[in-house]
Amino acid sequence: MTDTLPQGPRLPPVLQSIGNWSRPTPFLERARRRYGRVFTVRLLGTPPAVMISDPEQIKEIFQAPPDVLHPGEGASILEPVVGPHSVILLDEGPHLEQRKLLLPAFHGERMEQIAGAMAELTERELASWPREQPFALHPRLQRLTLEVILRTVFGLERGARLDALRELLTELLAFADSPLSLFPLPGGAARFIGAARRRIELGERIDARLYELIEERRATAEEQPAGDVLGMLLAATHEDGSPMSAQEIRDELVTALVAGHETTASQLAWAFAQLAREPAALGRLTADLDSGESEEYLNATINEVMRMHPVLPNAEPRFVKKPVVIGGVRYPPGVMLMANAYLVHHDPGIYPEPYAFRPERFIESPPGTYTLIPFGGGRRRCIGASFALLEMRIVLRIVLGRCHVEPAGEDPERTRRRGITLSPARGALVVLRDRDLAGHAAEPAEPPVARPLAA
Repeated sequence: MTDTLPQGPRLPPVLQSIGNWSRPTPFLERARRRYGRVFTVRLLGTPPAVMISDPEQIKEIFQAPPDVLHPGEGASILEPVVGPHSVILLDEGPHLEQRKLLLPAFHGERMEQIAGAMAELTERELASWPREQPFALHPRLQRLTLEVILRTVFGLERGARLDALRELLTELLAFADSPLSLFPLPGGAARFIGAARRRIELGERIDARLYELIEERRATAEEQPAGDVLGMLLAATHEDGSPMSAQEIRDELVTALVAGHETTASQLAWAFAQLAREPAALGRLTADLDSGESEEYLNATINEVMRMHPVLPNAEPRFVKKPVVIGGVRYPPGVMLMANAYLVHHDPGIYPEPYAFRPERFIESPPGTYTLIPFGGGRRRCIGASFALLEMRIVLRIVLGRCHVEPAGEDPERTRRRGITLSPARGALVVLRDRDLAGHAAEPAEPPVARPLAA
């Protein structure tokens, strides 16, 4: 056993931070080639972070006692946006209690109830997409996933309030494009930096509208059934019988937005960008969806997309609160342990030909608990996983049922970072063609001209 942190890149933290932002996946892969499955990185504004991609050690991390590793503290960078009562930021007893309140809103019957709304919104969004010309899918998918959350989580119907909140949230979420989104600013410094100050002002305006919505819904809760997540949160009670406070509800609504908007949009963007370049897989998936007999290949395709392109490269960082031994190394308090989804998903010892797109691998063998971790794992596995998977199934089924997807240009998408997520650098640039009644793509009048977007 050793008390020394694993070796890692020796570059100064500022250069490691630049590499982590500008070329996130090559940065990780270079470090793994040199240091193996476990290595330490040092980034600006954060404790030493140990990247772990060994499945046995990931199991140890996910099964560690809740008072030893604190995922909530590991995600503290999100507090200015999601708020202190977010289930993502809570640890130990408070996290368990809040999780129990939220689970019914994202499982079982509730998912069946919102499937219709997801399908309706997808059909409407698809009708507005261009045909026969290159365009970036990612912004369209961002618009769709935001609309799904506003309708099924916030419970908003069409109207001025929905439009106003959509506009404010779209501007707020765009701040993820800046590297500053990863670095907490000390004290009140944010109020004196232009972009950060604007983010704070937007947050305050959004909060005012959310608190107004919460109070209005609370006043009519007995008349309105809990048909959306907000309604279910208003009806939830703590163990002592007290209702959730307005701030608790606000924080969980924003958490659902942050956790379910960009992540699902990016994952779907990767799915279409990848399928456009995989005619065999796309053909088999389309045929299976047309037959309506089974979703086995659809589920396998989604698993393979999440394996190749996990939008959250680190599965909820754990902050060490008490000394802990993982993989024979004794980690002291103050260190961050990160189960690295990207690296474990691209380990040739786990997935042969890890850079090949092969959905069949998940038909031949089901995904492993510690080898496919796009939603994290253990007691901290993402509460919204079933919500995200349902949305991905519905969107893929509807879009591929109506359209054939082709790549725009010869070069595959590179990876770019947006805040804590990884998305296609060119926005998932594709060409859509309406399918004819026989289920084939209609023949174009002339080949489309690819117009690559700037990376």
